[in-house]
Amino acid sequence: MLVLFPEIKPYKRHRLRVSDLHELYLDEAGNATGIPVIFVHGGPGGACDGSSRRFYDPAIFRIITFDQRGCGRSTPHGELRHNTTQDLIADLEAIRQYLKIDKWVMFGGSWGSTLSLLYAQSYPQHVQALILRGVFLCRQHDLDWLYKAGANRVFPDYWKDLVHNIPEAESNDLVAAYHARLTGDDELARMAAAKAWAAWEGNCSKLRPSAELLAKLTKPHNALALARIETHYFVNKGFIAENQILENMAVLKDVPGCIVHGRYDMVCPLDNAQALHQRWPASELHIIRDAGHSASEPGTVDALIRATGDIARNLKTVG
Repeated sequence: MLVLFPEIKPYKRHRLRVSDLHELYLDEAGNATGIPVIFVHGGPGGACDGSSRRFYDPAIFRIITFDQRGCGRSTPHGELRHNTTQDLIADLEAIRQYLKIDKWVMFGGSWGSTLSLLYAQSYPQHVQALILRGVFLCRQHDLDWLYKAGANRVFPDYWKDLVHNIPEAESNDLVAAYHARLTGDDELARMAAAKAWAAWEGNCSKLRPSAELLAKLTKPHNALALARIETHYFVNKGFIAENQILENMAVLKDVPGCIVHGRYDMVCPLDNAQALHQRWPASELHIIRDAGHSASEPGTVDALIRATGDIARNLKTVG
């Protein structure tokens, strides 16, 4: 079974101003003349870290990681103004132009798969291939599964913690209830809501519980960005039309892709990946039998690294 490549440091770091308000952190690692691949992190409101660079052979790939608006090392932290899906798509294109890249490989998981697909549908001429993990199509029933009815039946104990401080009158729409607290003036209420929201996602993410993942997600700096930005996006239905991604997959019919999805993914159920694969003739679907949602589970790591290797060989053959 393949494991992550050794940790590497970026050879170049950048601050890219994309609006009067927002500035993005991005970096480059690996082979400066290699195949460009961009890591598109999840959330929305997550961030990249050292492990984001470890799914690709650094001798072959020019590895680009960045933090989306309002999270990680991008500034201002937790900012919701001028922060929409359309803004993030434009940011990806701004990064491509800034780095003078003609075509690149998109590598995205969870919300990162959503954003990668939406970018690719907007700019298919600049996408060589897509590698997607834990596919999230951002349909209403995908949101309802995690925040209304579905995952709560698998994790009733963790669900109890999520709904504990929400009055019954608001419990039918947890996304709106949490959004109200996370955008309110009460700092203590904001922080408590952020940690509870992040803990729910962390507790649902792995087949086997991970104290390390939970601690990372509930760290105040991380939790606040994740919770604020996720609820902002989800009350706005991801700023996209219902079923928008599937209805536009014809644009990507000739773009090769690999979909890696855990069978026991309780954050983004497997039907997301199946529905995408059925609309995407050029894709391969790999169902990982002993994995949940997280990218760090051994079977998922193995499949993702095999995918980057296959893509590299295929692109070299085509070239």
